[in-house]
Amino acid sequence: MAFFQYEGKSVFYTEYGSGETLIFLHGNTASSKMFELLMPLYVENFRCVLIDFLGNGKSERVESFLPDMWYDEALQTIALAEHLQCGKVSLCGTSGGAWAAVNAALERPDLFRTVTADSFDGRTLNDHFAGNLLTEREMAKADPQARQFYEWCQGADWEKIVDLDTKALMRCAEERRPLFHRPLESLKVPVLFMGSKEDQMCRSNMEEEYREMAALIENAQVHIFPNGGHPAIASNAEEAARLIKDFVYMHVK
Repeated sequence: MAFFQYEGKSVFYTEYGSGETLIFLHGNTASSKMFELLMPLYVENFRCVLIDFLGNGKSERVESFLPDMWYDEALQTIALAEHLQCGKVSLCGTSGGAWAAVNAALERPDLFRTVTADSFDGRTLNDHFAGNLLTEREMAKADPQARQFYEWCQGADWEKIVDLDTKALMRCAEERRPLFHRPLESLKVPVLFMGSKEDQMCRSNMEEEYREMAALIENAQVHIFPNGGHPAIASNAEEAARLIKDFVYMHVK
């Protein structure tokens, strides 16, 4: 088990494999465990680094999550990249982790080689985000399979973590906070936007949103899988791993 310090708190990370460094960033209410089953698809090509953002998984707990949590998670990602001291690294963020990945690259392009942003809403939250979130979270907390997933990711205190996350996301949506802290047009790190058409947890016009974002960025690609749920990196695991490998190594000099 390995930890690094961020603002006086202990953040957990773990490593698998060897090769180009690829940091995986989990989504809201999840943890690095969501990527563990995917590691056999990556370890032959990458040094995979999995982080538990503060308040999640094996990282130190917090009293509350910031409504700008994806920016704070970006700063944690930057701190991890600096801690690793291995030159430029690539990021693969899924769902909430995708916002963290893009924000990290906007903030510190000198640290990052590529970004894969998987299964997220893009520049804004969808119009029905807040209402859908409350409904989805209440249904999930009553569903035995979802409860098992939460506990697997977070531990015995999963319900408090889910509630804190819901509260922060509701504030973010109600206050219409910007999801990126710098203009997307200023992003210099190559980005792969990835998602699934059948993803019910993202905006219905995902492909249109991704292509509009890609048009603003100097070096960006879009790949939408015709099938699969949320997130695409898991529902289309083998093809996603090939895409990510090809994208990262395309930019290795």
